[in-house]
Amino acid sequence: MKKILPLIIAFLLITPTAFAKLSNEGYFDEVILEESAAIVEPAGDSLSQKAPAIQGEKTLREKLSDVYHLEVEKYDKPTYLFQDILTKKFDEDSPMESLQLWGGYNGDIGVYMNEDASSSSQYDFNTINVGLDGKLKNNNADFRIMFNYAPLSSRNVVQNLFADMYIATNKIPHHRVMVGHTRPPVGMEGGYGPFVLPFIARSQISRNFGTIRKLGARVSGDYSLIDYDLGVYSSDTYFQEFFPGTEFIGWVNLKPLAKTNGKYGNLKIGGGIDAGNRDNSFCVAGAYIGYEYKRFMANFEWANADGYNGPSGFSTDKHASGFYATLGYMLTKKLQILARYDEFDPDRNISHNNQREYSLGLNYFIKGQGLRLILNYVFCQNDAAKDSHRILVGTQILL
Repeated sequence: MKKILPLIIAFLLITPTAFAKLSNEGYFDEVILEESAAIVEPAGDSLSQKAPAIQGEKTLREKLSDVYHLEVEKYDKPTYLFQDILTKKFDEDSPMESLQLWGGYNGDIGVYMNEDASSSSQYDFNTINVGLDGKLKNNNADFRIMFNYAPLSSRNVVQNLFADMYIATNKIPHHRVMVGHTRPPVGMEGGYGPFVLPFIARSQISRNFGTIRKLGARVSGDYSLIDYDLGVYSSDTYFQEFFPGTEFIGWVNLKPLAKTNGKYGNLKIGGGIDAGNRDNSFCVAGAYIGYEYKRFMANFEWANADGYNGPSGFSTDKHASGFYATLGYMLTKKLQILARYDEFDPDRNISHNNQREYSLGLNYFIKGQGLRLILNYVFCQNDAAKDSHRILVGTQILL
């Protein structure tokens, strides 16, 4: 990966210049995405730039031009830069509507310094995913097969490799039913995918309680004033045991300003629970408040655990709690500034062991979440250990 990162950076630096030169020479015409014709897949197994274009079809060159001119204003979901190129659409006789191959990378080069001014650098890749998304016609069903290629010493290759593996349907109005291996909403941020996070690192309650994948069945509903996600799962994590117990995970959000068409912003007030049994019982409860208005955003999340079953391991004897508060503002359409206070108590039965993180961040959205540059500074203040500083320079690219 150390060799791949410079190549990616070089590609990102060289590509705009090359495209600008081709555009000036008349090879590309500017494409307005909102007014472009519907895409029709070419016949055959490959995309040929020399083949005559069928009416309404875009050549590979035109699709690359679309990527170059792409402007993304919303950052609440991933944008795949090569979605048109890596998507296969099927004819009317097929039950399949489309297949999309995609890849995602989110990584950082971190510099860590403690109070003695000693420092070290290391390369730490957070996420390397490759996925295949399929859709059936008439909204009958869709599925995802996703692999995680980021190594982790605490799990073997197979346990870490298999990420999202599910089939779902949206046939019930306002609802989505999913069965398989998915990321449940253990906390609001804990249920987010890695490619929409404001900072490189998640909050401490998310790192300890949430951001886990489990095998089970879930149903989510989305109405104008309320949304919810309820599911029953095996309490196993990462295919380490065969059904050691049952786990219920549910989250509900209220949206009291949804009927105002954004005049007063968007307010979300939520709460949820993760409770189950794995040798012994455990329970995590949480609450969330999030608000967005024009270029401003703020959110607050709290969680309390009497035992938990998170990514750092299963624990029934630890009574932990924590909260974070985040503020963000879009200085321009592409540049966002962030600040976060994050406090975590790993065991309420032990005094003077709190861990606090003060974070500042900059996000530069070159192509929305599809191509993003990240700069984070984190001051870690620990009651029971030495304080430390972290400077994280990262990038995110979704193909």
